[in-house]
Amino acid sequence: MRCPNCNSLDTQVKDSRPTEDSSVIRRRRICVACNFRFTTFERVQLRELTVIKRNGRRVPFDRDKLMRSVQISLRKRPVEPERVEKMVSAIVRELETSGEAEISSEVIGETVMEHLRTLDDVAYVRFASVYRNFREAKDFADVLGELSGEEEARLAAIRK
Repeated sequence: MRCPNCNSLDTQVKDSRPTEDSSVIRRRRICVACNFRFTTFERVQLRELTVIKRNGRRVPFDRDKLMRSVQISLRKRPVEPERVEKMVSAIVRELETSGEAEISSEVIGETVMEHLRTLDDVAYVRFASVYRNFREAKDFADVLGELSGEEEARLAAIRK
């Protein structure tokens, strides 16, 4: 592992432990050259994914980019970071186990929206507004109508 301080490749692991849900290993490291201490995280990657963008470009899948976009949609919402981490891990696992090495950005966007819909309605609408490129207020009204329709159907099912 390269030291972020001096770029030396000579680093040592001082401590390793799993995170709370045991999906990630947290490692405390020290650089032998400059004594700089830093933390790395290691997680299982089932397959190398490639994203096919709308313009046809192919780029490597970036979990951190997915996490940032989800966090932007959840900004100032009362959702615990652990739930966000679990949701992103579930999305990545779902994409990796799909059997495809190349996944379109549309599939990723729809998957994220499915998970956000169950996590937080406001975040879902925020993400949808960017993902679906809303141009007018009617677009927001349509999505809000979908959400309220689902809520009414769920309440009706509970009453039965």
